[in-house]
Formats: sequence, C-alpha cells, structure tokens
Amino acid sequence: MDIVKIGSFLRELRKEKNLTQEQLAEKINVARRTVSRWETGSNMPDLDILLELSELYEVGLREILTGERKSEQMNQELKETVLQVADYSNEEKARLLRRIHWVFVVGLLSFVIHLAIVALGLDGTAPYEGISSFAIGLAFGTIIIGVIFTGKYAAAIRKFKMRLLGIKTENNR
Repeated sequence: MDIVKIGSFLRELRKEKNLTQEQLAEKINVARRTVSRWETGSNMPDLDILLELSELYEVGLREILTGERKSEQMNQELKETVLQVADYSNEEKARLLRRIHWVFVVGLLSFVIHLAIVALGLDGTAPYEGISSFAIGLAFGTIIIGVIFTGKYAAAIRKFKMRLLGIKTENNR
C-alpha cells in the first residue's frame, strides 16, 4: 500500500468537493493537522474514517486504498466486512483505553497516599516510610507503563508477548 499515493488521492478528492482541510476536518470530527498528515502520506486514517471518506467523496474504499479511481464499486458484503473490522478495531482501542485508565487511577491513588503520608509528617516513622516509598514507586511505575502503552512500542511488546505465549496472530502465521 502506497500511503503517499493514497494521500495524494485523498487531497484530489477533497479538492473536487471544494473543501478546505479545515472544512473536511470539521465534517469528520478530526483536527486539520490530521487531514494534512493523511494527504502528505505521513499517516493513514482509521478504517471507520476511511469508510466515512468513501461515502463523503462517493468513491469505493478500494479506490481510496489503491489511490486511484476504478470503475468497479465496492459490494455490500465487502463493506459489511470492513465495518465489522472497524468495529472490532474500535472495541480493541476502547478496551486498551479502559486498561490505561485504571493503571493511571492506581498511580494517582498511590501518589495521593504518598503525599498524605508526607503531609502528615509520618514519612519518618517505620511502617509509613515503607508505605510511602512503595506508593511513590507504584505511582512512578504506572507512569512508565502508561508511556509504554501509549507509545509506538506497545504493538511490538504485544507481538513479543504473543510469541512467548505461543499464540498465533495474523501477522506471524
């Protein structure tokens, strides 16, 4: 897939509809900068947005993905399959966001416990000193986990985990 070619095609389609990047961004609820990234080929839209663009521009999804016009239209079965894949992708993202949310909640609570112990001046006494150290360590650990989960290495870590567990995915069959 040539994302630069696709980006150029998306720019051409937008201009045919006499839309600015800003207008398109407002229509599909994304940032103008996101539209710019698509059109320069530095990034690709998610599947659900590709479908929305397909309908807006009145072209088939295949045309967008190949970056050129074709005479054939996408059949309903293919469209339903792509919608199912998009729904699954969105569910996976939502599940990951919920996990990240709880990781950060634990980190925040740990930090609050540390601050409370320090504010009460109990950080010098035996049991509270350990609890405070553990809490700040846990808070710091959740920040690291959050950065990893939201960074570009999350997919690589997931692949490695799947390989360790012996689970086959689409990419390593």
